[in-house]
Amino acid sequence: MTSQADNQKIRGAEASAHLQDFDTPADPGLIDSRYAAMRLLATLALVTLGNGAMYVLAVMLPEVQKEFGISRADASLPYTLIMIGFGAGGILCGRWADRYGIARVLALGAFGSFAGFVISGLATNIVVFALAHGLLLGLLAIGSSFVPLIADTSLWWNKRRGLAVGIATSGNFLSGTVWPPIVQWGIEHFGWRHTYIALGLVCGIGMALLCMRLRQRPPMAVAAKAGAGASHHSSDRPFGMSMRLAQWLLFTAAMGCCVAMAMPQVHIVAYCTDLGFNAARGAEMLSVMLGFGIVSRLASGWISDHIGGLRTLLLGSALQAVALVLFLPFDSLASLYVISAMFGLFQGGIVPSYAIIVREHFPPQEAGARVGVVVLGTQVGMALGGWLSGKVFDLTGSYHAAFINGIGWNLLNIAIVATLLLRLRVKPQH
Repeated sequence: MTSQADNQKIRGAEASAHLQDFDTPADPGLIDSRYAAMRLLATLALVTLGNGAMYVLAVMLPEVQKEFGISRADASLPYTLIMIGFGAGGILCGRWADRYGIARVLALGAFGSFAGFVISGLATNIVVFALAHGLLLGLLAIGSSFVPLIADTSLWWNKRRGLAVGIATSGNFLSGTVWPPIVQWGIEHFGWRHTYIALGLVCGIGMALLCMRLRQRPPMAVAAKAGAGASHHSSDRPFGMSMRLAQWLLFTAAMGCCVAMAMPQVHIVAYCTDLGFNAARGAEMLSVMLGFGIVSRLASGWISDHIGGLRTLLLGSALQAVALVLFLPFDSLASLYVISAMFGLFQGGIVPSYAIIVREHFPPQEAGARVGVVVLGTQVGMALGGWLSGKVFDLTGSYHAAFINGIGWNLLNIAIVATLLLRLRVKPQH
């Protein structure tokens, strides 16, 4: 039990935490504390603000196409660039956060959010509009407000690390729930350009204010740096292999599970229309997936606190494969709603599990950069999976083969994760 003296020390550390500069390491007593909980709430708000652009764009798409007089493919280019920027920004901003601290990186993201939305609202052609999304909103705003925040959160929690990471990553799905109806209302009352400018003000200023609450450096990363050269760290050989090999295996696993994940998420609306249902039903199914995805992230976080990130990932991936299989024999409207809910419930916790795995098996001072690489794998998988499923459909004239393709990629993920789990059972020989 914690003594009264320890409690007084923690309260003192919490009181002084808000007064520290950007480079001051936190007192280790703040791990799992009320101060860590305060940071977690700020993190949730930052993810919700910083990740909004990818969901805003889906609502803006028809207006942008009409405004610039372009094709649907050209109007979709900003989304492609924002996802590329998201993947690259996760690595860059993760490395910067490891080196300079999360607050400085988030301040840069706040500028990217403000400038990206405002420039998009003032853009006179699709090229400027697309570049603003890729470089400012994708690379800086989303890049700074997802991967670095996940890595930072993992360093402030021990007992409830999985749940904390689950709460932080839920901000991404929460953003997809909150912003679209607000943006649609703004378009109807003020027009899409004024709505974009308003988003820049709200998100940019909001991120700038919140990042000041996260200016103190995590204690565990600083401690790891201090002792890195003194002794051999157990995480220098994760899973009994080189860090580079372990990193690339996790990258491949992340890509595999997200190729499979993309099949329903990207094509559920088109799949419903092919079956003769209204497109609005497919949109509702997508909303159901995202809603249950929030539940999944919280539940998976709690599970990972009890069985570890790797086992949680294996469980989520196996259940995702089951949901994909269920899409094959069942195609009635009611069954598709149920399976969509199941799919969201199973897959939502997969991506946060990778952050837990990195924290558990790699040096903590490299958490930002390494989580960034794995999340890049998920973005590559989503991009490849969305395109590949469409290509399979074009070749076969049916989504049946596309579901089977997704199941195959899912099995690749399961094979890699199972292999890593088995290697943990083997004691390394010294």
